[in-house]
Amino acid sequence: MQPNSGIFRYCFLLFSILFAMVISQSGNAQEPHQSTSLKTTSSSPPIPFEIFLGHEQLNFQLIVKKKFSPTSKFDLLAISIFSENWDKENKMGNSVVIPFQVNYNIGKKGFAVAAGGEGNSITGFSPLIGVGHSFANRKILAISVLNYLINEGQDLKLFGLYEFKPPINETWSLYSRLQVVYNHSLAENHHNRSFLYLRAGLKKGPLGFGLGANWDKYGPDKIPKDNYGVFTRWEF
Repeated sequence: MQPNSGIFRYCFLLFSILFAMVISQSGNAQEPHQSTSLKTTSSSPPIPFEIFLGHEQLNFQLIVKKKFSPTSKFDLLAISIFSENWDKENKMGNSVVIPFQVNYNIGKKGFAVAAGGEGNSITGFSPLIGVGHSFANRKILAISVLNYLINEGQDLKLFGLYEFKPPINETWSLYSRLQVVYNHSLAENHHNRSFLYLRAGLKKGPLGFGLGANWDKYGPDKIPKDNYGVFTRWEF
């Protein structure tokens, strides 16, 4: 079963990359038809793809947040996180998790209600509903999401991603990110999964690179797994 699981994870990763390329090209194709005023109000952030080479694990991450149209109240949020241990005998932490949701934005302050699903290479697929808030400009990206997964465990999942990218000069910017997840089973009243990911580095145009640290915890006993290394990222 384990080789099949590995193939499953790599297929999910390939699908995520192709999905991002299609979405980014779709967005670019619409731009020549948009007026300048529409483009300034679109506020859809770029699509970052990150590779993290740690001392224990290889990680990929892809984040898509895209409005259906510049004036639509609906947008798509999809996140793909791929993890694979260098030590093939150690299976803990090997996974692909892809939550995706369609948000309906309420007002103009970034608040939204959502419905979607989460694909998980370990636990399978779960529909979800939730609420969230997002904010994006040239320096800051902030996404906060609280989801209820409709599954046997009745999981409540908090996700947060916060980036700060202050410019150094006309070419370079600092890049920093804090990313958190806490997943709690309401049915069994215990911890399922949580993590804290930190990144710090430099950014030039769509390219970013630097140092990173991942702190993961698994299961009711919160078994820890740490990963330290370097990352590079590209914004489509």
